[in-house]
Amino acid sequence: MTHPFGTEITATEVRALFAAAHGWEARYKQLIKLAKQLPPLAEEEKVEANAIHGCESQAWLVAGQDAQGRWQFHCDSDARIVKGLMAVVLAALSNKTSAEIAALDIDTYFEELQLLNHLSPSRGNGLRAVVSAIKAKAET
Repeated sequence: MTHPFGTEITATEVRALFAAAHGWEARYKQLIKLAKQLPPLAEEEKVEANAIHGCESQAWLVAGQDAQGRWQFHCDSDARIVKGLMAVVLAALSNKTSAEIAALDIDTYFEELQLLNHLSPSRGNGLRAVVSAIKAKAET
């Protein structure tokens, strides 16, 4: 399964989208647009072994590494806003090596997007759970 995040839609593009979005409502709309571009996981991939714990919504992560050592991550959620947040994370972390993933300051990235201060504490925790799950996979 392929998606445009990490290849066509990178952290640089996401930063530009959110910089142009004035106000939380505009950023929220960008999240929804990004969510629509993230293809759903197949039902057989939505299993406990792929579940991301720490999200209030149901969320899953599937990971694989290509021959060049770059990680490909695929996420899905039953909640649109969570799926949009996942897309933002995948833009920054998918198609990267383990070293690049470990080196990324994800908190600075989120600050640049001005997202965390508008999320409920449970959504913020869920977002961090997604990042933690990705970083754990990349360490293996």
